[in-house]
Amino acid sequence: MGVKFHRNPVIAHRGAFKKNGYPENSIAALKEATRLGCTGSEFDVRMTADDILVVQHDSDYHQMEIEKANYSTLAQMTLPNGETLPTLREYILAGMIDNNGTRLVVEIKPSEISKERGQIIAEKVVKMVEAIGASALVVYISFDFEMLKNIRKLNPHAITQYLEGDKSPEQLKAEGIDGADYHISVFRKNTDWIHSAKKHKLILNAWTVNDPEEMKWLLSNDFDFITTNEPEMLFEILQSLKPKN
Repeated sequence: MGVKFHRNPVIAHRGAFKKNGYPENSIAALKEATRLGCTGSEFDVRMTADDILVVQHDSDYHQMEIEKANYSTLAQMTLPNGETLPTLREYILAGMIDNNGTRLVVEIKPSEISKERGQIIAEKVVKMVEAIGASALVVYISFDFEMLKNIRKLNPHAITQYLEGDKSPEQLKAEGIDGADYHISVFRKNTDWIHSAKKHKLILNAWTVNDPEEMKWLLSNDFDFITTNEPEMLFEILQSLKPKN
């Protein structure tokens, strides 16, 4: 039996961090996203020099390059709320607690060392997700198209969404990618891709949308998901659009 996810389009970008001042990609922000009932919470994964998968957006952490530093060194510096830089394992395990329907949307950052290392990172992420027993909760997203294709080879049931915005829905469908997860400007410029994605039964997601009018435009075009730094605002808009009894 599959997981029953929350029936809303709200994806909290790097967790629900903004309103309460949590650090981006912190476990606190993830917990807030699950508490709010977001259908998804997005976060970023990189790998340290000693091959530890960590959750962090930027390539550096406290002025240390993540790919060139050992985790023990990085862990000596905390996030602004006092959290230790979370490992992927810690983060996913935390996201599985009291989670009643929030996807864990894993953005695997391409390696700045080599494409080959990026593929190794992706493989390690997939294996860890499977070992933890979190596969049914996880969606994989990346700007690296070949990485997503490899993830599908590693796990044919994995849900994958492409971020770059340089491939048509037809191209995504042909390569077995499940969704177009593009910046909203891409869809504004290529409105025909919206219809095409629906025709090919692809997932439609737009990022990172913090303007209420843009949120309404996406909702009017029946997007499956909207990735936002303002999940509370999007929930308010959804509530306002409900039919009045």
